Amino acid sequence: MAKRNGSLGPLAILLGTQLVVLYLFVCATRLGGLALPRSLEELRLLVALLPAPTLAGALLFLGWFALQALLDRSLPGRGVLGATLADGTRLPYRMNGLLALCVTFALLGAGVALGWLAPARLHDRLGELLLPGLALLLGFGVFLLALGRARTPAPPADEPLAVAGGLEPGAAAPSAARTSSLGLGRLIRDFVLGVELNPRLGSFDLKFFCESRVGLIGWIVIDLACAAKQLELHGRLSAPMLLVCACQLHYVLDYFWHEEAILSTWDIRHERFGWMLAFGDLVWVPFTYSLQALLLVAQPGSLSTLALGGIALLHLAGYLVFRLSNLQKHRFRADPSAPIWGRPPLVIETAPGTPLLASGFWGLARHPNYAGDLMMGLAWCLCCGARPLAYFYIVYFTILLVHRERRDAAHCAARYGEAWQAYTARVRYRILPYLY
Repeated sequence: MAKRNGSLGPLAILLGTQLVVLYLFVCATRLGGLALPRSLEELRLLVALLPAPTLAGALLFLGWFALQALLDRSLPGRGVLGATLADGTRLPYRMNGLLALCVTFALLGAGVALGWLAPARLHDRLGELLLPGLALLLGFGVFLLALGRARTPAPPADEPLAVAGGLEPGAAAPSAARTSSLGLGRLIRDFVLGVELNPRLGSFDLKFFCESRVGLIGWIVIDLACAAKQLELHGRLSAPMLLVCACQLHYVLDYFWHEEAILSTWDIRHERFGWMLAFGDLVWVPFTYSLQALLLVAQPGSLSTLALGGIALLHLAGYLVFRLSNLQKHRFRADPSAPIWGRPPLVIETAPGTPLLASGFWGLARHPNYAGDLMMGLAWCLCCGARPLAYFYIVYFTILLVHRERRDAAHCAARYGEAWQAYTARVRYRILPYLY
């Protein structure tokens, strides 16, 4: 039944991603690099290195989630409307992420100054949060499943299933499409991939909150804890540690400065919110995006001034491509006639009425923002020199963005038809001009 209902993929995601994050954490914090077990005995020894869960770790994980939820609900913010949904409505959101970030670090800074918090000790106890976090995420996934099934009517048994993160060509909108309540296979799909597009408790949007607050801010907290531990161990902060922390902090600060931009992303507009997205937001991001900082704790590394400068320039160049291309698209949506690079934009009209931009960065590639994102990610990895484990992020992120671009292309081809063919003939490259 699981195979017939297409649940093997979601089940593999459920099991595989949790094993990957545990393996990466053990390699980075216990072994200082990749370790591929070649026998059952070596595998047993690797498993023995897994951090033991603690009640304190579970409470800290829950407390962090509760703090960010409290800040989200209590801090003032600018009200905006999200993208138009399939039923023609637009959900309201409150943009106060940057303020929440500042208040969080003010609270943490006060705790450190008063001697209540020790950043290096957080590094030592990170493992205690990981297994409890995974267990709590399973419970959160059950909650999202129950909430979605209670509020979303089941479709006829012969209705096509929505694919992970998008639609089969010609299928109904994700917010209206959900899997049948019958069968273990479809139960697994609903649990992993989600039921509702925008699950809310009153005005509290669970997907928007998890996407932007708990994991992203937690990622930077882990980075800073790693820096504090390196300082404790070696009496100094290495230049690679300073650079990777600065680059990643810049990335997150920019995210919150342009927080409204998340409302037009694929995740918010098309992905249903289930265990998979929640796991990615709350565990995968903070524990794998901080991999470079985790590796640099015990091995501070040493790079030449020229190498450090080149890495910083790569990050800056990637940021400019990423941010400027996104701003071009945002301004085009607000005013399709506004000049781009001093010239009238080249526009391809479509039957649904949504024009396609083929000028500026968007005339060079269909997703130039992805290219900028990859450039920044590569810069972070290069901070660790030749250590292979540090490059997990760029390998994973390349696969993710290529897969996402392919899904987006299929969606656009089904929606825009001949206009999309004209657009792809004009803009040949998908992400990297002249390469891909």
